[in-house]
Amino acid sequence: MDSRIMDVLKDRVLELGPEPVAGPYRNFKLTRDDDGIAWLLFDREGTSANTLSEDVLVEFETVIAALEQDRPAGIVIRSAKPSGFIAGADVNEFRGVSEPREVETRMARAHAVVDRLEAFKIPTVAVIHGFCLGGGLEVALACNTRIAIDNARFGFPEVMLGLHPGLGGTARFTHLVSPLEAMTMMLTGKTIDARKAKSLGLVDAVTQERHVRNAVKDAIFGRLRPHKQGLLAQAMNFGPVRGLLASRMRGEAAKTAPKDHYPAPYALVDLWEKHGGDRKAMLAAEKRSFANLMVTPTAQNLIRVFFLREQMKKLADGRSTVKHVHVIGAGAMGGDIAAWCAHQGLRVTLADMKPEPIAGAIKRASDLFGKIIRKTTDRRDALDRLIPDMNGEGVRNADLIIEAVPEKLDLKQKVYVGLEPVMKQGAILATNTSSIPLQDLRTTLKNPGHLLGLHFFNPVSRLQLVEVVSHDAVDPQALATALKFVGAIDRLPLPVKSSPGFLVNRALTPYMLEAMVMLDEKVDKATIDGAAEKFGMPMGPIELADQVGLDICLAVGDMLRSKFGEAALPPAPDW
Repeated sequence: MDSRIMDVLKDRVLELGPEPVAGPYRNFKLTRDDDGIAWLLFDREGTSANTLSEDVLVEFETVIAALEQDRPAGIVIRSAKPSGFIAGADVNEFRGVSEPREVETRMARAHAVVDRLEAFKIPTVAVIHGFCLGGGLEVALACNTRIAIDNARFGFPEVMLGLHPGLGGTARFTHLVSPLEAMTMMLTGKTIDARKAKSLGLVDAVTQERHVRNAVKDAIFGRLRPHKQGLLAQAMNFGPVRGLLASRMRGEAAKTAPKDHYPAPYALVDLWEKHGGDRKAMLAAEKRSFANLMVTPTAQNLIRVFFLREQMKKLADGRSTVKHVHVIGAGAMGGDIAAWCAHQGLRVTLADMKPEPIAGAIKRASDLFGKIIRKTTDRRDALDRLIPDMNGEGVRNADLIIEAVPEKLDLKQKVYVGLEPVMKQGAILATNTSSIPLQDLRTTLKNPGHLLGLHFFNPVSRLQLVEVVSHDAVDPQALATALKFVGAIDRLPLPVKSSPGFLVNRALTPYMLEAMVMLDEKVDKATIDGAAEKFGMPMGPIELADQVGLDICLAVGDMLRSKFGEAALPPAPDW
């Protein structure tokens, strides 16, 4: 009887081969079908996703040793987790390491396991569904054949952690597909879908779950030929060509990642330029390069940020009950918040006192959807979900009302007085204020418990952080709903207390105001922003203030001074 695991998100039944019997392994299940094919199912104990930890790799090597003795007709490796194949290495094991030699020793042990998988004299097939990332993709690359289920996604996200692939991926990938395509994937960290992976030659077949068994037999018994690197791709690994391409890659990397602060892309390019023509030498050099990167402040800090992001994601666990969002204020922030919510599948009504701001918001939304939504029908559907609402009728049925009117206390309170009587029971009133304490805003409300803050940042479509602002009278259920809503629209919720400036503006406003003082003292704008960017900031404080809006910066500064006194902040220029 076949074992089945239902993926509740996709209503997808995974084809996992014959029902495995209880075996000696904690993280793997091993069985054999009637054709003599061994099915090795990776199911890491106690987790919802497979990752490669040191203990998993030790057990994996034990399984490989057993299969070397057993010699089945072929081996299928696949995940028993509905979430996907393998999400990568267990990054937690590298937190706080400071010695490159320690990292290189660990990587040498891991390389030995994957090399042993690659050295099998019998066919090996990776069957991949869901996410196949980082070390997981490197394991798949060590197999003879890769079969992707149509929902699979592939990528090397290591660069986001200040690293490059370290389990043989740099060598195996650049010697399987076009080195230019392989390097682009590794340098950007972007993921690709199954069809794109097939066109590159990363996978050998794309199929559906119901056809997995037949696809596996085709691979094991020679009816499916694995992809081989073409002559043009091979030529790109030739020394002089590598040098030219490497120079171009460094130039592209420099546009977004200064070498002093983000060494990983440059280390990867150096690795390929020096050793790309010799697969064995590149595998050896990869371990050293990876180890040196792992102990850099950049990698350790980006790993820390990764875990902070994971903590914020956990705050949003659970299904959001928000289906209809009503946004009041169609300016730059309100209109863009409305567009993003519509893009994420929610019904959105957008209200303003005048039709012109609503028309402008719809136009910006159309432009945004044209850039980020591929299919014409999906773009049209997103625009259909964004409904102009001059009369504000949508508030009566909305689960969440987001107020995004100008930063004036009396104006916001006036809006609340009109809203509260017509809001449906259980609806949440969220303000996008960037600075006004909720204790001041709530004074006109009969039920202050349904008021909280959802502070988005500009541009809404690019910046993931959303401050979820609470006060001492907030309803805990409303707060929990707001956190889930933020997660549901693919944003990171940061819970903060209601205090002047909250967290982000409390930190950024003095920084931007000091830059304005320097500008007032005739320091050149390019010098100010250039110094900040050289330090490692993504943009300078003058450019940042311009993007945030000078009126908002001044309003936040005035609010902070009113609470903490004139001495707490640099003086605002008297322009």
